[in-house]
Amino acid sequence: MNEHSPSWIDRCTLGVLLFDAVLLAVLELLFLPAYIGSVQFPVTVALAVFTNPLLVAVAGRFSSNGLVTAAPLLVWFATVVVFGTMGPGGNTLLLAEDWRSYLLIGGGTLPAAAMLGITRGKQPRTR
Repeated sequence: MNEHSPSWIDRCTLGVLLFDAVLLAVLELLFLPAYIGSVQFPVTVALAVFTNPLLVAVAGRFSSNGLVTAAPLLVWFATVVVFGTMGPGGNTLLLAEDWRSYLLIGGGTLPAAAMLGITRGKQPRTR
């Protein structure tokens, strides 16, 4: 893997990672209000806690650029905010008074931000 000129395979892989971030954000939003019986059970938060750091770690393998490494996290967050607050037909999936909304945002961003710091700490410094 050459840092000066990424191959088309690296670029396509990063594109797939970004598409995965959008797809995961939409699915996590849609299934956030899930119930098991009569109990609220936001299982998609666990999905966000697991997959977002994984996307950041894989993106960090393809570039030492911090923005490229953080791109899956940024795309996921932007997708959650846009689709969560401006849903189709004026529906809002992220409600300010719902604890599941905060759990999804925190569970999706905090572990991924920690992985971003770990990944950036392992990357070689360029001057």
